[in-house]
Amino acid sequence: MALTGGMFLSGNTTPRLGIDLAGGTSITLKAKADQGSAVNKANMDTAVDIMNRRVNGLGVSEAEVQTQGNDNIIVNIPKGTNSKEAQQQVGTTAKLYFRPVLASEPSGTATSSPSPSASSSGSSSPKPGASASPSASTSSKEKASGSSSGSPTATATSQGRAVTDALKAGSTPSPSTSGSGSAKPSATPSASAGGASADAAKLRAQYAALDCTKPAERAKVGGAAKPGDPTVACGQIRGSWYKYVLGPAAVDGTEVKKAQAVFDTQGASGWQVQMTFSSSGSKKFADITGQLAKNQQPQNEFGIVLDGEVVSSPYVQNAITGGQAEISGSFTQQDAQSLANMLSYGALPLSFQEQSVTTVTAALGGEQLHAGLLAGAIGLALVVLYLVVYYRGLSLVAMASLLVSAILTYVIMSLLGPAIGFALNLPAVCGAIVAIGITADSFIVYFERIRDEIREGRTLRPAVERAWPRARRTILVSDFVSFLAAAVLFIVTVGKVQGFAFTLGLTTVLDVVVVFLFTKPLMTLLARRPFFANGHKWSGLDPKSLGAKAPLRRTRRPAGPAAGPVDPKEA
Repeated sequence: MALTGGMFLSGNTTPRLGIDLAGGTSITLKAKADQGSAVNKANMDTAVDIMNRRVNGLGVSEAEVQTQGNDNIIVNIPKGTNSKEAQQQVGTTAKLYFRPVLASEPSGTATSSPSPSASSSGSSSPKPGASASPSASTSSKEKASGSSSGSPTATATSQGRAVTDALKAGSTPSPSTSGSGSAKPSATPSASAGGASADAAKLRAQYAALDCTKPAERAKVGGAAKPGDPTVACGQIRGSWYKYVLGPAAVDGTEVKKAQAVFDTQGASGWQVQMTFSSSGSKKFADITGQLAKNQQPQNEFGIVLDGEVVSSPYVQNAITGGQAEISGSFTQQDAQSLANMLSYGALPLSFQEQSVTTVTAALGGEQLHAGLLAGAIGLALVVLYLVVYYRGLSLVAMASLLVSAILTYVIMSLLGPAIGFALNLPAVCGAIVAIGITADSFIVYFERIRDEIREGRTLRPAVERAWPRARRTILVSDFVSFLAAAVLFIVTVGKVQGFAFTLGLTTVLDVVVVFLFTKPLMTLLARRPFFANGHKWSGLDPKSLGAKAPLRRTRRPAGPAAGPVDPKEA
């Protein structure tokens, strides 16, 4: 009742459907060799695995990621999923880098607020007093701390900035060069001290002319830069765009072993992102944060760059050693999870170009669903017919239990859609149909144990109670084997097969719940009704039809002479 009430109160009265039943979006990506990485089966399989984890964070949202040919990946996103966000996360396929920030400033105001995605910053708002731009008029500070032994805390922010002291004419912005508090900021980066090179001049001109509010200009910067070269890039924070000058990559995204969004229950930090680096990444991260900590803002910041776009720009106050760091501040849960997702799965072994985005109809899936439901209905009708013929009155108990199980399955599937992204596809429907047999088998085990007790000469009420422990053990063992098979199948497979395994495991658990909390209590109640207790011929428990022995009776030896005459043979 509580689950059903929750379903109606939440408004989620129907299960989410997979792409084969409801349609959705299909994205085709073409792989390109990048930074010496060849387009081969190993790299393609790695990319598929990372993309699958991006769009299927919990494993049951039924988005499909699979290779096609030697260099294409097809991503199918079911209707009802946030397909725009998933498309952005899948399309954000360049490598992830940590680059030192050499300069940055506001670049106008975006026309709309960014959605939490791979293209929007997981951080919050600008630093106080950093920018004169009206677009950065409000600000709040975000804090991050290194969690290594004895390591000092560091603070991280995503913010709007003016061009800083590092961009003085005649100086080279560098992570190891401290900004001078007395120097006047310049509007453009300068060339090296040894003379203005063509590359530096080009970088200055590109930075000065860059307008990050224009998609065409954003597409030209950041993504094509080599890891060892400085570059210009854009980043969006709370609807406002900022442009950056970034130094060579200091840490590769592949060095991030783990990133997760957690809520700080011990302090007032709220949602934060915790990062753990590999052993080599830990050393690189300690080196770069140690250099940046000597500088003034924004040169004490490093940009987290994904697909050529800055998704966050933490600043450090001290070197962070030990390979762990926490970024916190004014994150929402969705912001923190989005940033953690990009840090965890942002680094792909190849670059991908989006070839096409098409809408998939559910016509074929609808026909298959109709055929599957028809087959399921025929199978269910045959099961019910068998129960009625063989168990007669007991078939009512079995059908009532099947109905309760079906209602629970439907309600839970409806609630799991918005809760964990579960989508009902054709294999999942097959899993639910297979579960009919598993559930009916449990009832049959219990009924047969009761009938065995009646054959031994017991009446119905003690037969129900004596049969239950033996039937219970058999049911639990049988369902455990089914659940174990479903769990293994769920773990070792992806995509639609996971839907089958998930549904099979769910219905197996519900079978145990229904048998223990509905079927057994119902049989206990019915055992007190004359129709069943007296063994009516249509009850399915007629002792004569079952070939029962004579009723079991206890005889007592008379207590003494007062009880009556004694047989001489017994004297």
